[in-house]
Amino acid sequence: MTDDRPLVAVLDYGIGNLRSAQKALERVGADARLTADRGLIADAAGVVLPGVGAFGRCMEALEQAGLTDVARSASTAAAAGEGRPFLGVCVGMQMLFDRSDESPGVAGLGVLGGQIRLIPEGVKRPQMQWNVLDWTKPSPLSAGQPDPAWVYFVHSYWADAADPTDVVATCDYGTDLTAAVQRERLWATQFHPEKSAANGLRLLETFVGTLA
Repeated sequence: MTDDRPLVAVLDYGIGNLRSAQKALERVGADARLTADRGLIADAAGVVLPGVGAFGRCMEALEQAGLTDVARSASTAAAAGEGRPFLGVCVGMQMLFDRSDESPGVAGLGVLGGQIRLIPEGVKRPQMQWNVLDWTKPSPLSAGQPDPAWVYFVHSYWADAADPTDVVATCDYGTDLTAAVQRERLWATQFHPEKSAANGLRLLETFVGTLA
C-alpha cells in the first residue's frame, strides 16, 4: 500500500516544541517529518520552519544544526514562486526578515525585508491570547476562514515589513501588528496555527493542499 500523503519537512533545530507543528500537519493529511536530514528535506514537497523563544537563539540553533542555508534557499525559492511551498511560524516567521531588535547584531535569513520590533508600550507583553485577524489583501492563507477568524498568539516582537504588500493579515494589539505574510509560495504566521483550533488546522490544511 502506497502512502499518498505529501511529505513535509519540519526543520528540526532543537528549539521549542517543534513536534506540535509536526503533529498538527499530520492531522491535516501530511506525512510530516521532524528532521535535519538534508536528503529528506530535499525530497519534501513542502518545508516548515517553526520557532519559539528568542530570535538570536533560534538563529544560532539553526546554524548549529547546519540548516541556515537550507532554510534560506528553500524560503527564497518559495518567495520567488519557483520552489516548494514554505511556511514559517512565530519566530520562524521573524527569522525570514533582516534583523530583530531583540538580538542586535544577529542577522536573520533576509528573505523578506524589514525589522522585528518590540510591541509598543501600553499593552501587556507578551501578547499571549486569542486575537482576531484583519485580512488586508486577498491571500490563500484566508481560504475557508470564518469572519471573524480567531487565532492564538504568543509573542513580544512583531515584523515591521519593508514591503507592505508582503503583509496579508494584521491584528489589533495596541497598534496594527503583522499577523501573517505571504510572497508567492512563501507563507508565514506570527500566530500559532497548531494552537489555533479549527482555524489553525484549516490554514495548515490549505497549505498541505498546495503541495504537489
